Amino acid sequence: MAERTVGKQAPRFEMDAVLPNKEFGKVSLEENMKNDKWTVLFFYPMDFTFVCPTEIIAFSDRYDEFEDLDAEVIGVSTDTIHTHKAWINTSRDENGLGELKYPLAADTNHTVSADYGVLIEEKGIALRGVFIISPEGELAYSAINNLDVGRDVNETLRILQALQTGGLCPANWKPGQGTL
Repeated sequence: MAERTVGKQAPRFEMDAVLPNKEFGKVSLEENMKNDKWTVLFFYPMDFTFVCPTEIIAFSDRYDEFEDLDAEVIGVSTDTIHTHKAWINTSRDENGLGELKYPLAADTNHTVSADYGVLIEEKGIALRGVFIISPEGELAYSAINNLDVGRDVNETLRILQALQTGGLCPANWKPGQGTL
């Protein structure tokens, strides 16, 4: 049986990444915690695919909303930073990503994907997982789905806002509504 992770300290990570300025750098949970930021960490299977760019672009298009909520977004796959950069340098009308407002990290040794329970070992790729981590490093939210269904960025934002209320949010809660 799988071990519970929500409500516990999130697995720490540091990964190579392509930063929004298209330079290579590092991303880490510790850095986000040091800066008192929430972390929205999402895994996707592979670069140069069909569903993945729709999600990656959707997160980028809404990045300012995450930033307004003191959250850093990090996309992760098991591809290399060089593959990430090639995909970012490919225009959106050619199935590329174009400009991104957040980093894409490379989990080439599969450690972070395994730590977060999204690694498909026999394929060497990650399931679609999204994790919201508090500034204190607690894993506050986790959702994992199979390869063929993209995520809803609206729902990720809603969950982040609900977590930040510090209150009890009923079913179908929307930002601006009261808590219980």
